[in-house]
Amino acid sequence: MFIAALLVATLSGLTSPTNTIGPKSPTEGRVTSPTAISALLAGARVPSFSRQTKLACTACHYGFPQLTPFGRLFKLNGYTMSGLPAITAQKDSASRLQLSLPPIGPLSVMAIASVTSLATALPGTQATTTQFPQQLSLFAAGAISDKMGIFSQFTYEDQTGKFSIDNVDIRFANHTTMGGNDLLYGLTLHNNPTVQDVWNTTPAWGYPFNSSGVAPTPSAAALIDGGLGQAVVGLGAYSLINNMVYAEVTGYVSAPQGATLPLDSTATNTPRSVSPYWRVGLQHQFESTYLMVGTFGMQSSLYPTGVTGLTNKFTDIGADAQFEHKLGASNSMLIGRASYIHEQQTLAAAFAATPQASENIKNSLDTYKFNLSYLPSPTHTISVGFFGSSGTRDDVLYTAGAVSGSSTSSPASQGETVEISTTPWLNVRLGAQYVMYQKFNGASRNYDVPIGGRSAKDNNTLYMYLWFAY
Repeated sequence: MFIAALLVATLSGLTSPTNTIGPKSPTEGRVTSPTAISALLAGARVPSFSRQTKLACTACHYGFPQLTPFGRLFKLNGYTMSGLPAITAQKDSASRLQLSLPPIGPLSVMAIASVTSLATALPGTQATTTQFPQQLSLFAAGAISDKMGIFSQFTYEDQTGKFSIDNVDIRFANHTTMGGNDLLYGLTLHNNPTVQDVWNTTPAWGYPFNSSGVAPTPSAAALIDGGLGQAVVGLGAYSLINNMVYAEVTGYVSAPQGATLPLDSTATNTPRSVSPYWRVGLQHQFESTYLMVGTFGMQSSLYPTGVTGLTNKFTDIGADAQFEHKLGASNSMLIGRASYIHEQQTLAAAFAATPQASENIKNSLDTYKFNLSYLPSPTHTISVGFFGSSGTRDDVLYTAGAVSGSSTSSPASQGETVEISTTPWLNVRLGAQYVMYQKFNGASRNYDVPIGGRSAKDNNTLYMYLWFAY
């Protein structure tokens, strides 16, 4: 009851080719499971949460999946707030509650249909691709008890023709006081680093929130940017002090899907031990402006193959910021997001491999994203984003190759994203997105020479989509 009261008070006071840059090990291409994309668009806006709370989607979201302050508190409080009478049980009137369930099943369905058109078709392919559906997801999401809740997603991908487990976040949350300040604290059990985060600056929920499943993308990204998604399980502890200071520590261990268990010599990219993750954020609500500045990071040592021998070590350190500004007395909003990740790589296993998988034993990679969304109303969004990467040249790690290769042995890429979307109904979204590249895998022209002679602008992508959830 205390959690629900806090949330209500807060609300009343507040106004396979893949589609994302995915991380890689030095022995594999940088690929991200397409299931991650559906989670970006739909994972934070599940109709079962609306049914549970009896609130419209706009209570928790500006333009989904961008969380409002209320939406962030709903997630941090373990998805437990409910506007429905619970089914309860206890031994007697003096005993603690033994059961508290919502009266309806916490199930939802989501689907995305899309069209992708490349400026220049990939060799031997069509320039325009239709996906119907691009993805179809089933969600089980809602309160488990008065202090526990779950978000879980299972996704069908058209390129594999299979259902598989997607992002999962199980939470316990409670409140106490510390030095006269409110202390929200909790535990989170999840399977993708940063999916537990409540801001749209870290990789799992970052912009663009939806993108093509077939367009080529730059080959270099930090490990934390999807490289361990659905391949690990993490148990974390977090706290929010006086609705101002957020801190979290999580440890991840290997938990791959579709692999032989126990893990043996056939395993790939297996964490050697616990991979630590940390997150700190400082937030403040001014009269009409909200601001958050934060930092996050993770360190992981991976066996490229098997479960013994040398490892490749990745240390990711990120900084991020988010602001939300209400424009005058209208419902229009301006939302800005920025993130920067520096990754230090110690590639002992790749350097010693036969054949050698990395020219250098030490490499570095830097990535950035800056984006701004204008919402003239809660149902329309115009966004523009800038992204890029740079890092150490490596003739073995970044080799020439058609479309996805680098003739300059460089991970550098640079581009912009422009998108407009509308929601004629709050659970239906139509959008058009255009991605432009000035540099792709190390060069502006002939970046994959001598194989294909492709230019960065050849990968410019028009992506149009229809999304709905029920």
